[in-house]
Amino acid sequence: MRRREFIALIGDVVVRPKMAHAQQAGKRPRIGYLGVSSSSLEPHYVGAFRQKLRELGHVDGENLAIEYRWAEGQDDRLPGLAVELVGLHPDIIVTMGTPGALAAMQATKTIPIVMASSADPVAAGLVASLARPRENVTGFTILGPELEAKRLELLKQTVPNVARIGILRNPSNPAVVSRSPKSHRGIRGSAAVALHVPVPRVRGRGRTNIVCAQQH
Repeated sequence: MRRREFIALIGDVVVRPKMAHAQQAGKRPRIGYLGVSSSSLEPHYVGAFRQKLRELGHVDGENLAIEYRWAEGQDDRLPGLAVELVGLHPDIIVTMGTPGALAAMQATKTIPIVMASSADPVAAGLVASLARPRENVTGFTILGPELEAKRLELLKQTVPNVARIGILRNPSNPAVVSRSPKSHRGIRGSAAVALHVPVPRVRGRGRTNIVCAQQH
């Protein structure tokens, strides 16, 4: 399932009951949207989210207010932006990925937080368990660590001659850092390839056939 579909599902599965509750209380529902990149890079995600809300009868500017905050790709801005959103007293905060969800969770323990996706929300400390999320955080997980070795197997079948793979990762993302050693061991054992995970600020040497990016 694509991440755009995750965003649409949020409007259908989780946001709808919160909006109905706010309307019953006699006020215009308000959503805080905490974006990790920028509106120019995520128009399809925002469009899918707004479209699903419209299908449910919620139109921004009419019977619903959506407050956007964008980190412009700088994770260190997320905590401050989350505090700004909390100060607006939204009924719910929607975000994507582990860094945004962690920032929102640090900013509030009472406002419901919905994350579009997280590679491993348990390891990142977002939820106590998949069966029983704690406090005010819920959402979707893509279970990345368990799937990475399988993805490499499929890649090897698709491109049999690949011999060296480079992985780009965001060292400031707790989800990527916490799962990397375990998932990399699984990848190395799944196919006869050389795996290169560059250390931040160190330029790798040699020729790399394929580069994979990790960001959840």
